[in-house]
Amino acid sequence: MKTRFALTLLLAFALVVWLLRSVDLMTVWTHVKQADRLSMLAGLGFLVITYVARAIRWQYLLAPVGRTRFRTAFRTTIIGFMALTLLPLRVGDLLRPYLLARQEGLNLSATLATVAMERILDLMAVLVLLGLFLWFGTHETAVSPSAAAALIEVKFWATVLAAISVVAAVVMWMLATHPERAGALVLAVERVSSRRIALALSRFVSFFSAGFAATRSPSAMAVTMAWSMVVWLAIAGETWIVSRGFDIPMSFLGSFVMQPLLVLGVAVGTPGGLGPYHVAYVFGATTFFGASQETAVATAFVVWLISFVPVVLFGFVYMAQDGLSIGRLGQLASEVRGKEPPSTDEVPILRSSRR
Repeated sequence: MKTRFALTLLLAFALVVWLLRSVDLMTVWTHVKQADRLSMLAGLGFLVITYVARAIRWQYLLAPVGRTRFRTAFRTTIIGFMALTLLPLRVGDLLRPYLLARQEGLNLSATLATVAMERILDLMAVLVLLGLFLWFGTHETAVSPSAAAALIEVKFWATVLAAISVVAAVVMWMLATHPERAGALVLAVERVSSRRIALALSRFVSFFSAGFAATRSPSAMAVTMAWSMVVWLAIAGETWIVSRGFDIPMSFLGSFVMQPLLVLGVAVGTPGGLGPYHVAYVFGATTFFGASQETAVATAFVVWLISFVPVVLFGFVYMAQDGLSIGRLGQLASEVRGKEPPSTDEVPILRSSRR
C-alpha cells in the first residue's frame, strides 16, 4: 500500500509540474490575486450544501438498515472524505460506513453496501447533468474544431456510462427485490464450479441485497435520486461561481460538462485528485469556454482548494475530538478489509455525536 501511495504522489507531482511548466507563473498568481473574493465565499457556501446533502441522502439510503442521526452521518461523511483525500486505495469509502455502523449499531455489510449505491446514484446524477448540457448548453461553448471534437467524445463516453449505470441500477433493483433469483444463481454456480466460489457469490449477494433495500420503494428511490441531484447541482454551482470569479465565461448550465471531467480526474487516485483534477479542469475550461491557459490553471487550483481543504481541516477537527489519527484510520481500514469485522470495542465512539 505504501508503494502504491508513493506512486500516486509521484504522479500528482509530475502532472502539476507538467501543467505549470507551460504557463507564466506570475500571470497565474496575478489572476489569483484579482479573482472576485465574493465568488470564493459563494463557492464555500456551495461546498457546505454539498456535504449537508450527502449526509441527508445517506440517511435515506440507510433508513431500511436502521435509524441514523444527521450529526453522525455528517461527521462520518466529513471524516470519510478527508480519508479519501489523504489516504490511498479509497479507504475513506470503507471508513465512513464502518464508523457510522458501529456508532449507530447498524449491520456493517449493509452499511458498506449503501456507499456502493451512492456511487451508482452519483454516476446517474452526473450523467443527467451532462445530458442537460448536451441538449441545451452546447451553444454556450467556444466554437472551435477542438471543442466540436471533444463534444463528440463526450457524447460517446456519456452513452457508454449511461448504459453501464442502467445495468447497475437493474442489478441493484434485482438484488433488493428478488433475492430468490440471486439465490438460484448461487446454487447454479455451485453445481458448475466449487463450493468456495458459490459461497463467495452468496456473500456478495447478501452484502448488496441488504444495502440496496431502499430500491424496493419507488418513492424512496425518487427521494434519494433527488438528493443526488442536489449534491451534484451544488458541486456544479461551486465550479461555476468560482470560474465566474476568474472571468471565465461559463454559465451554470455550462458547468455541467465539467463535472464528468473532474470526476475522472479524482478517479485517477492521487491524493485529493491533485494533478489529474487540475489537468481535467484546464482541459475543460480551455476547450469548451475559451479560457487562457494561465486563467484556467489559476482557477483550477482555487476550485480544488475550496473543494478539498475545508473538508480536510474539519475532518481533522472531528478526528481530534474522537481520539483518532491518520495512522489509526489506516489500521481501521485494514481491519474492515479483513474477513471478519472487528469487534465494537476496537472502534472508537464518536463522542460528540452522543451529546
